[in-house]
Formats: sequence, C-alpha cells, structure tokens
Amino acid sequence: MAEQFQVYAIRFAHREASVRGEHFYGHDPCALDDWPISYYVWLAVSDSRAVLVDAGFTPETAARRGNRDYLASPMDTIRALGVAPDGIGHLVLSHLHYDHSGHAADFPRAEIVLQESELAFWTSRHAGRGQLAHFVEPADVAYLVEQNFAGRVRLVDGVHEVVPGVTAHRVGGHTPGLQVVQVRTAVGDVVLAADASHFYENVERVKPYGVVTYLPAMYDAFDTLHALSDRPELIVPGHDPQVLQRFPAVPGLEGLAVRIA
Repeated sequence: MAEQFQVYAIRFAHREASVRGEHFYGHDPCALDDWPISYYVWLAVSDSRAVLVDAGFTPETAARRGNRDYLASPMDTIRALGVAPDGIGHLVLSHLHYDHSGHAADFPRAEIVLQESELAFWTSRHAGRGQLAHFVEPADVAYLVEQNFAGRVRLVDGVHEVVPGVTAHRVGGHTPGLQVVQVRTAVGDVVLAADASHFYENVERVKPYGVVTYLPAMYDAFDTLHALSDRPELIVPGHDPQVLQRFPAVPGLEGLAVRIA
C-alpha cells in the first residue's frame, strides 16, 4: 500500500505589480486590473521519504529580471519544516521555465525527475527564439544536461511513479513536457498543478493561461487535473496568492508555507 504524505506549499517570491492581461489567453475585458502572482515550490513528506516539486528561482535571477520580491530561500523554509535539503530524495521538475528550475543544484542528493520531451524542447532549435527564450535561464538548462550525463536525471515519458504515493503525469500545453504531480494524502489525492493551472480561475472557469505552446493540450490538462484529484479543492494551482488563504499557515511560517494536506 502506498504511503500517505503531508503536502506543503512553500512561497518564496511574489510579484505585486502584475495585471490580468499578462496571465489569461485571448481578450480579457479586465486586462488592466491588478493581478498579483506568487511563486511556490511544494514539499511532500511521509514517514520515510521527502519529495520536492520544483526548484524556484534564485535571488540573482530575481534581481536580474526585476519586479520580483524574493521573500525567503526555499531551502531555509524546507529546513524550518524539518527537512534538510540533502534529505530530499527526489526533485520533480514540472517544467524548465526559470521560476521552476533555478535551485536544482541546491538539492545535491535528489534524483531529478523530468519529462524527456521537456528537456528535448529546451535543447532544440526553438529554445532560443524570441519569447520562448525569455522564459528560461540557459544556465539552468545547461546544468540539467550536465546532470543527465552524471546519471542524476531520470527522463520519463508520460506517467511515472516517482515513489509509491507520488506520481507524475505529463500534460503539456503550457510547455511541451509540462507534468503535474499527484500525491496520496490522508484526505485524498492532492494534485500539484504547477503551470497547468497558474491560478484557481484557470481550472475552475476553464480559462487558459496566456503562455501556451499547444492550446488543446492545455484544455485537456484541466480535465486531467479533475480526473487525478479526489475533489476540486485538492487541485493546487502553481502561482495563485489565494493558496495562502485557502489552506492553513504553518505556525511560525505565516506568509511562506501552508499545509495542503
């Protein structure tokens, strides 16, 4: 029987100066309304395992890109939750955009789980073109290529059981190899949507995000999120500040960490 996990959303950065028009596909009559965005990683912990989903971005990346408040090192918050970074056994990268892959080197003992199609895309002839290039840090991609040669990266195709109770599912859409993570918990199966649903509004109102490589797959991803979760409130979006209101704060880590289950 699969272990049950506790799941935490860890906020490490925030961008207040943001508007709806940056985030929703197509015409939006409220495009100029304020629409803040938060940045998270997610920790799943059982009695014997610790799995991290995504690796955020570094303070240096925040400073270079500007307009992003780096609130706290995700490694420090993970330590405050009782897990040492070198105690993370698996690091699942939902995709390789800069805000999800930047701290991979800070979890030196973790097996990195990544869809092969995602790494293939970001080492392809399209990766450096225009707006696509804006969304990645080349050094992050190069590090993962290097670690693949070192045998630390597990490249997967489709559905992959990371450990019993934690399963990655490729959905694509936002990026070619975007994957979401299903976690068995005491309250049911939680789905960490990452950028398959940036905000609650995406999945709840079936409104695609503005950055997309294949729109039909993004619509299919919304269906997958519902199919994988035991109930809608266990779908956790990737960037919504409301996550901090919908789930209880971890005492002493208010504004930084909430317990999902």
